[in-house]
Amino acid sequence: MFQWMVWTTPVAVFFTCIALMLAGMTLWEIKSPTVERKGFLPMVTTRGDRLFIGLLGAAYINLAFIGMAGWLAEWLSLEQEPSIWIAFVVSMAWLLWVLRKG
Repeated sequence: MFQWMVWTTPVAVFFTCIALMLAGMTLWEIKSPTVERKGFLPMVTTRGDRLFIGLLGAAYINLAFIGMAGWLAEWLSLEQEPSIWIAFVVSMAWLLWVLRKG
């Protein structure tokens, strides 16, 4: 059923993190209902809003990294393309920042 997709370790970790975040946010919402607040984002948001915005940003960070990996390898004179783990760490840092300060 899933033979069409290349399930590498980074892909599996990324989707596992998303599933765990959704489960955790659901339990957190049941335990402590959200309160709307305004952070650095230009609108009032709830935890769910910030999670959604953070996940969109994380996806774009990963896509941009994949698109620029060849260019980065050439520009930095690397023997091979940089590891996708770099994009994963940056995207998770972005997500945490949006959830905390957004």
